[in-house]
Amino acid sequence: MIMLTENAIAAVKTALSRAAEPADGLRIMVRAGGCAGFQYLLGLESISREGDAVMDVDGVKVFVDVGSQPHVAGTTVDFVTGFESSGFVFDNPNAREKCACGKSFG
Repeated sequence: MIMLTENAIAAVKTALSRAAEPADGLRIMVRAGGCAGFQYLLGLESISREGDAVMDVDGVKVFVDVGSQPHVAGTTVDFVTGFESSGFVFDNPNAREKCACGKSFG
């Protein structure tokens, strides 16, 4: 359903090792909002919730709630480091349009 690049896996593992509260993986959610209609939300997660898809990607658990699953199916998540900013970026085949910041889609 979702793929993580090596850079994204490394970033999640670093975040998990530095988390104030114990966590087992990454939750990826989609919510209405952002400049293009939907926005991605990421957070560290300890347990799955009812209806979650739970994947293990090279030792990183990824949790996706049932409402977000159709929006992110086939998405590749990368982590990029740049001169002006760093962060997760999404290559989502379901997105008809993307905003310039790369954090929302329609």
